Amino acid sequence: MQHIDLLHGRILPSLAGLAMPIMATSLIQTAYNLTDMAWIGFIGSPAVTAVGTAGMYIWLSGGIVTLARMGAQIKTAQSVGQQKLLEAAEYAGCGIQLTLLLAVVFGLLTNLFAEPLIGFFGLSSPQIVNDSVIYLRLACGLIVFSFLNQTLTGLFTAIGDSKTPFLANSIGLIMNMVLDPVLIFGWGPLPRMEVAGAAIATVTAQFIVTAVMVWRAFHDPLLFDKVRIWKIKKRSYYTGILRLGFPSSAQNILYSSISLVLTRLVASWGDTSIAIQRVGGQVEGISWSTAEGFGAAMNAFIGQNYGARQYDRMKKSYKTAAVIMFIWGILTTAFLVFGAEPLFRLFIREAEIVPAGVRYLMILGFAQMFMCEEFMTIGALQGMGETMSASVISIVLTAARIPLAMVLSSTELGLDGIWWALTASSMAKGIVFVGYYVRTLKTLPASDYRGKGAMYETGSNE
Repeated sequence: MQHIDLLHGRILPSLAGLAMPIMATSLIQTAYNLTDMAWIGFIGSPAVTAVGTAGMYIWLSGGIVTLARMGAQIKTAQSVGQQKLLEAAEYAGCGIQLTLLLAVVFGLLTNLFAEPLIGFFGLSSPQIVNDSVIYLRLACGLIVFSFLNQTLTGLFTAIGDSKTPFLANSIGLIMNMVLDPVLIFGWGPLPRMEVAGAAIATVTAQFIVTAVMVWRAFHDPLLFDKVRIWKIKKRSYYTGILRLGFPSSAQNILYSSISLVLTRLVASWGDTSIAIQRVGGQVEGISWSTAEGFGAAMNAFIGQNYGARQYDRMKKSYKTAAVIMFIWGILTTAFLVFGAEPLFRLFIREAEIVPAGVRYLMILGFAQMFMCEEFMTIGALQGMGETMSASVISIVLTAARIPLAMVLSSTELGLDGIWWALTASSMAKGIVFVGYYVRTLKTLPASDYRGKGAMYETGSNE
């Protein structure tokens, strides 16, 4: 199992070697949802609306698991940078324990309150409501595999191994692509399950991803061989993870909650408007998920170098990352703006819906470069332990979407006004985050690194 040395050598090869598998993994995870949407699209836009509506709570679940994942990843990376591998293993074990607890609680609550949760959106079609409830109960009831995959991905990344999550998710995607048409439309003795089939296919694929990562963890000599999941840790480890994870978790939960409110506003233009929103959001995921993946790589890279007090290396790596994300953002803008119609038609084919979906993708396209810089910078801030400042900036500017969307949608723009509100806020966040991080870098002292030393020593040095 290969671990990339993030503390020494040329920055670009090290950063690229860590980031590329993570970005590819993020693309693969996006492809799960795109695959579901593409096959469900053959049933019709009402089925897409059902999956998209329930998917809002799956998006919310990402904020829940961040409470455990983020703190565990940061603390593990910083401990590795300080050559405290036993301490890193303790943080990793705590992160996994908290992840399992959060998955059980979230799964129970979403199943108990599935009907009122879907009822929040005010959908008019009983069939869409029923399908949404089914998808929500299946996908969130077994959310434990998705939760574990996110935390394990963060821990593997923290120790410089981004290839394992890529391998596991690649296998899972292949299984999802095979299972989707079989379970959605039926094959042989298997009945046609439509929306329920899409949920079962995704959960099964996620289980396979978990199994592969657990298997790889058993063969890891750096971190996971020292992790004791069932051992109760010192309180300081739990509080350390929760302290760092809470701001990012609150940020993601509030971000998702704001999106829930916006989706309720979107629904006032009809049930199919939600299908437009969810398809557009999934297609845009090609951009934001890879940028978020690059941000995860920056989290680990900055985390280790910050722990090792290599501040000059941190500054150089951010400049390199900013250029890479600028190029990627421009490419994805061109992809969405000029490829809007064929992209949207992959998922929804009704002639009366396509024009509105095309406008949505084109409007979102203009914000991609800013959004890429935003996610990359958030990862860098989190690696330094600056989770609170990153969360405050994101929450304030994201919350501004609601009044802005209400104002713009009341004009001649109508539904498009909501999309322009999303784009404007993304542009603002990108500019503010980059400015804030550049100012933060200027406050750092000169590097004070002790040398390569014993990077793989196992003492905690506490």
